[in-house]
Amino acid sequence: MGQSEHAVPGILAAGLLAITLAACQVPPAATPEVRAILVTIDGLRWEEVFTGLDSTLARQTETFDALSEDFWAPGADQRKRLLMPWLWETIGEAGVLLGNRTLGSDGIITNGRNFSYPSYNELLTGQPDDRIDSNDKIPNPNTSVLEWLNGRPGFEGSVAAFGSWDVFPFILNEDRSGLPVNAGFRSATDSDRSDREDYLNTLQAQTPSPWGAVRLDVFTHHYAMEYLKRVAPRVTYIAYGETDDFAHDGDFEAYVRAAHRTDAFLRDLWEWIQAEPGYAQNTTLIITTDHGRGSGEGWIGHGTGPRWAGSEFTWMAAMGPNIAALGEVADRDFELRQIASTVAHAVGTNFTPSGAAPAVQIE
Repeated sequence: MGQSEHAVPGILAAGLLAITLAACQVPPAATPEVRAILVTIDGLRWEEVFTGLDSTLARQTETFDALSEDFWAPGADQRKRLLMPWLWETIGEAGVLLGNRTLGSDGIITNGRNFSYPSYNELLTGQPDDRIDSNDKIPNPNTSVLEWLNGRPGFEGSVAAFGSWDVFPFILNEDRSGLPVNAGFRSATDSDRSDREDYLNTLQAQTPSPWGAVRLDVFTHHYAMEYLKRVAPRVTYIAYGETDDFAHDGDFEAYVRAAHRTDAFLRDLWEWIQAEPGYAQNTTLIITTDHGRGSGEGWIGHGTGPRWAGSEFTWMAAMGPNIAALGEVADRDFELRQIASTVAHAVGTNFTPSGAAPAVQIE
């Protein structure tokens, strides 16, 4: 029926040995998947980012008093912190910022056109393309870093894009790339979408936009946040657009306040990242813009020619586990076309298409 009592100690010893060996063979905890989030703030000038409210432009508005009360201070350091407090209290302390021309740091656009589609192509594919010479809805012949990553092992189905401008499905060539792109006035359509996404769908349909091709950034932001919570992609692109469109309208107050709201969106995003086990401590956030703007009366637009001088300058901010806490960096330039490789580098890969510029050295 069983073993004799004299055999029990041997059985116990064997059992203890097996337990001990099993304990020794427990595999180590899996290394968390590194992640990256790329954010663009369309047409936000380096001047506002690094020096805050432009008093000359503010004085030309009918709302100068209100703008001054909220965003004016004697020093540029104070002004920039009033306008974009999260950026400066967080990335300014724990990350790196490039593109402050007053410190000899230039962010340079190389496509020679300095408007949206050519510049988004440059920053997302790693090189300019003379064939892209308009904002027309033409599928991009070039491979973006998002498409490239989506085709690599470990990233399939784990890359997504959200944008306020309805040209992004073409910039990212969604038909070829297979990327999920929620942009323009698109709703969330996934079969497993959340109740909150359904509510966003209803609100978006009932909310008029000032523009025919660009939705309000609040929808882009919250669609992206809900997707992050539900799907947890490894690489996400969020493209805010209000700053550029309010500027084209000549509404300086709305442009400034849009920049301030976007800073609050970034705070919301980063606080969620830090509270989410799959993202905390292993996510790199990269923020930039597609182009600059003119100065003086030319602030409303961008492009080439004397009126739009300054449109060729961009900026970037980044923070993450492998990025040095350098704050504002002086006397160091970068090019917009380096952003694509920088995103790939943040998730441990090298962006390899022929002609792609190397990553920005910010470690």
